[in-house]
Amino acid sequence: MRIAGLANMAPSDAVRDCYRRVDAHAPDDYRQLAALLVDDWCRREVATVGIGGGQGAGKSTLGRLIAEAGTVFGIRIEVLSLDDFCLTKEERLRLAEMVHPLLATRGPPGTHAVERLRDAMAALRQPGAVDVPRFDKGTDTRSGFARIDGGVDVVVLEGWCVGASAAECDIDEPLNALEREHDARARWRSHIETALGGPYAKLNEDLETLVFLKVPGLAAVRRWRLQQEDERPPGQRLSAAEVNTFVEHYERITRRMLASLPSTADVVVDLDDHHRVSGLSFRTTSTGR
Repeated sequence: MRIAGLANMAPSDAVRDCYRRVDAHAPDDYRQLAALLVDDWCRREVATVGIGGGQGAGKSTLGRLIAEAGTVFGIRIEVLSLDDFCLTKEERLRLAEMVHPLLATRGPPGTHAVERLRDAMAALRQPGAVDVPRFDKGTDTRSGFARIDGGVDVVVLEGWCVGASAAECDIDEPLNALEREHDARARWRSHIETALGGPYAKLNEDLETLVFLKVPGLAAVRRWRLQQEDERPPGQRLSAAEVNTFVEHYERITRRMLASLPSTADVVVDLDDHHRVSGLSFRTTSTGR
């Protein structure tokens, strides 16, 4: 077994065994990464983890492999997606009417049920059934709830803005066409920043460790996000132009995360243009290809 991005690291027997037993059809780098991460969490007795990174970075794939790796290590890991806690279409439309029209689009900070998410994370650590929402991106609204048994060992939250913080500088200057044409007075941006400094900051505090999937740039995010559209029914796919506009909703925060999280996240995973792990840093240890 060769750990991608960690050529000088000798994985333990437990990591090697885990790597061999998780989904052999999944990307090799992500299988290895999942085994390494779960081994680290077991050693440090971590109970809550956040995984952040740009759209299309592979957070969902990594989350699925992490859950499998937990079974191999003999612990139960429940992976939650920030997407599932998006406000319903009706809730966002009301928010758009009351605050700003751009809040009708799901995903940016201020469009999630953060308190419900924090409550679910806490409840999953205790015995008892927990109802977790499910969001259907095709219909752009909540599709129902899944009942999950609590008492899990590790709760993992994956989402594009997990770990993001509020701006420390002026946000009045528009960053892209979306902001220039639809948010000239910065009301939408201000709502996002208020949310980041409030409920999302509390959510980040709930996380004992943070993994950041560092995308190579916004061009890769657009390309990977467009590739994701191929997995959706033809009638629900976004065009390249629509994907570009959609990504502009996320651009400001994505750029901020790329600038700040490499120096603050507990684990930084560098991805190259081909979606491969090209480097991996565990807080005080860093190597690369």
